[in-house]
Amino acid sequence: MDISKYRKDFPILNSDDSPVYLDSACMTLRPQIVIDAITDYYTNYPACGGRSVHKLSWQVTENFEMARDSLRRFMGAESPSEIVFTKNATESMNIVANGLNLTKGDEVLTSDKEHNANVVPWHHLAKYKGIKYDVLPAKDNYFFDIEALKESLSSKTKLFSFVHTSNLDGHSNPAKEIVEICHDKGVKVMMDTAQSAPHKEINVVDLDVDFAAVSAHKFCGPSGMGALYGKFDELKDLIPTYVGGSTVVNSTYKDYKLLPPPSCFEAGLQNYAGAIGSGAAAEYIMNIGRDNIQEHENKLNKLMTKELCDVESLNLVGPSDANQRGGIFSFNLDGWDPTEVAMHLDEEYNIAIRSGMHCVHSWFNSRGIDGTARASVYLYNNEEDVLSFTNAIKESIDNRK
Repeated sequence: MDISKYRKDFPILNSDDSPVYLDSACMTLRPQIVIDAITDYYTNYPACGGRSVHKLSWQVTENFEMARDSLRRFMGAESPSEIVFTKNATESMNIVANGLNLTKGDEVLTSDKEHNANVVPWHHLAKYKGIKYDVLPAKDNYFFDIEALKESLSSKTKLFSFVHTSNLDGHSNPAKEIVEICHDKGVKVMMDTAQSAPHKEINVVDLDVDFAAVSAHKFCGPSGMGALYGKFDELKDLIPTYVGGSTVVNSTYKDYKLLPPPSCFEAGLQNYAGAIGSGAAAEYIMNIGRDNIQEHENKLNKLMTKELCDVESLNLVGPSDANQRGGIFSFNLDGWDPTEVAMHLDEEYNIAIRSGMHCVHSWFNSRGIDGTARASVYLYNNEEDVLSFTNAIKESIDNRK
């Protein structure tokens, strides 16, 4: 990959005071092509799609549906009707949680390195609907336990919902094997792809997953946009969480008739600019090639690991093999609070990383850990960024001695 070429696409990386941005697991930067797509909507056809019959409205509708098809190809889905535009992966997962019509005694199982988006909805349903929510323990802290999954599934298990790639440590779970085991037991499967789809090729048809959630801000798209993939027959069986304008064929004072998916899940006026920007981002990432992105990230993580592996006061959180951590380097420094590390790097070196529990509170709380500092790379980072970070860490440790 010609990183210098791609860096030019990101305005923030071409200013005199450009930061060393190592927080892409939280939110990626946006290339000019995505900014232009959003601006183009607001400048040249800022109308409502799907309702009016004038040409501006038709242009909105056409570009909105083209963006949906871009997301279809991004996820490897068969039909645009299997892609629902949402605010983010969190909303996508809540649509499934509330739409399955789970009742008292039904069981939902997740892995134990889940983002709050895949924990709190199940606690909520347990509290208000009486479902049973269980967590599958990890093997050796970080690895998925296939045998434990086989033993945990029962006739009452309605859904297994799991993160494909962890935002805690970058480790990916064996999705295809998980789906096969669950389906053999008649259990539906939902997958959180927020940290995987932007970094590796995804094909939901090949994986045979029933539902998958993704956020656009993780793959160079706008904030406040995401998508829910669902097999069409599965989407048809979901009860929509929100209904109203744009979700119905017709309504009377006595009844209503819902449109088929995805329209029945997209109530009210849509974020047209966000959807169009998401489509542009998906096209941008697909043109670069996620295999190329994954290879590049692994290379940078190996360099990061090599530079810091002998630092005695640094404690890596996650698998020791950089190849198993994608673009994420999660760590703690002896004597430093994780937020102190992040603030110090920002103030003294203009390096942006994340700190805290990364919305994986349950994992940290179960182990009595206050959080980590987390550096994460993406397609626009280079070796200079990595060395700036590793040198800053080593220098900061030396200065504190």
